[in-house]
Amino acid sequence: MTRRILFAFAPVALLFTSCDIDDASSWGSSDRFKEDFHLSYAMKPGGTLSIENFNGSIEIMSWEKDEVDVNGVKYAGSEDLLRQIKVEGEQQGNVLKLRTTRPEPRRGNCGAKYILRVPKKMLLNGIVSSNGSIRVDSILGDARLQSSNGSIRVRGLEGKLEAKTSNAGIEASSIHGDFKGHTSNGSIKVDGLEGAFEAETSNSSIVARIDKLAAGRAVKAGSSNGSIDLSLPDYTNQSIDADTSNSSIVLRLPTKTNADLRASSSNSSLSTEFDLTPSGATSKNRLEGRIGTGGGTIRLSTSNGSVRVQKL
Repeated sequence: MTRRILFAFAPVALLFTSCDIDDASSWGSSDRFKEDFHLSYAMKPGGTLSIENFNGSIEIMSWEKDEVDVNGVKYAGSEDLLRQIKVEGEQQGNVLKLRTTRPEPRRGNCGAKYILRVPKKMLLNGIVSSNGSIRVDSILGDARLQSSNGSIRVRGLEGKLEAKTSNAGIEASSIHGDFKGHTSNGSIKVDGLEGAFEAETSNSSIVARIDKLAAGRAVKAGSSNGSIDLSLPDYTNQSIDADTSNSSIVLRLPTKTNADLRASSSNSSLSTEFDLTPSGATSKNRLEGRIGTGGGTIRLSTSNGSVRVQKL
């Protein structure tokens, strides 16, 4: 049975061919063949889950059952391709691996989309897809997520988060653990983080509110052609390193802050709302000094963009 579906897609999708287009695979008025699948596995809390999907979105949500419930749909441009797509699971003890097998030869538009319910306490050790988004909600455990040309969104994670994609954004909220995000041509937005922060992108912005940062943990943010906006209401002498080009940097810190500031820009302004005791070179393009009694090193660098250090 066929079903007609319209999809919105970014211009970057024009670069990809073969079986590697998910939401952009129905151009014009083409039809797709679809088939639902369902798998179920007994799984105690604290287990490990990995998914290897070659094309399509993945959604993972927690529930109260000691069970991993897998629902999804396979899709293809022909019945022959659809029959060749296999969704398989391998379980050894409390470790579950799910895999989507590509058709051979790799031709036509095809893939699989996953929706999973898992025990709340779960280690997501390699959730991988391409040309599809990844969503994770309310998980107690570390998560390593990777896609290409698909966004990544995580909410309510108690554990370390490592998210990597390209040509799409990363969003994370209410994360109680270290965050590490990397993308290109996509923004990174983090809210309500309690842990270390490291983010890198290109041609887009980084916006983060870090509610709690452990002593001795660094903050690193890097972009090109994108702005950086960081808020640290619980800042206590940690090092901060923010670097971009052709855009601005805004850093917000508590009123009672002690730090050593080094800010530089070319062709734009530098400003701070804190009293600054000069401790190095100061010019229209460079600002070095001590905030309060001094402390952690804050390095802010851009070109063709302003730098502002503000009080929360």
